[in-house]
Amino acid sequence: MEQINGSVRMECALLYTFLEVSSDCKFKEELHSLQHQGIVPLKGGYCFDDEVELQTDGNRSGHLQNGELVFDPEVNEEVVRIIAAQLAEIGDQFDKEIKARVVNDLVQHFLNENLSGEEITQHMSAAVEGLARAIPSDMEQEKAMLVLAMVLTKKIANTMPSLLQRVFNTTVNYISQQLHNYIVRMLR
Repeated sequence: MEQINGSVRMECALLYTFLEVSSDCKFKEELHSLQHQGIVPLKGGYCFDDEVELQTDGNRSGHLQNGELVFDPEVNEEVVRIIAAQLAEIGDQFDKEIKARVVNDLVQHFLNENLSGEEITQHMSAAVEGLARAIPSDMEQEKAMLVLAMVLTKKIANTMPSLLQRVFNTTVNYISQQLHNYIVRMLR
């Protein structure tokens, strides 16, 4: 992942768990292989290996306790699981509303190796915003955008499982940039 740091811990956990509990997920094997490619469930949560930075004194930054990563106190793994399951149910309703063309266009962007991570994130953002305007919903805009981003991740990976790592990283970046404060409030 291009710019990973401690601030995306919640986003990683939420997206990973959303995908894990989602119905019609055709890439479970690839999803679980993400654990071996950098997303590591450790006691109490999910984290990227390089998320815990080495300090100048040779120790790791403050997210380790007795050599093991722990969630920040306000981020409870069970709360993440419950919220991810609720979002997955909403996602199942939105899933039917997302046209194949939108997914296929995003797949093509993800396949284009000439596009930077930032450019792909912009395409993802434009797709989410377009869908959020097109799908009638009585829920708050931020929640709709979060669910749509996660459903698009699932649909892209269902279409082409080999893109899972790239689309997962892009979605984590997107929701971290656009929806981080909303996620913090939701998980508290």
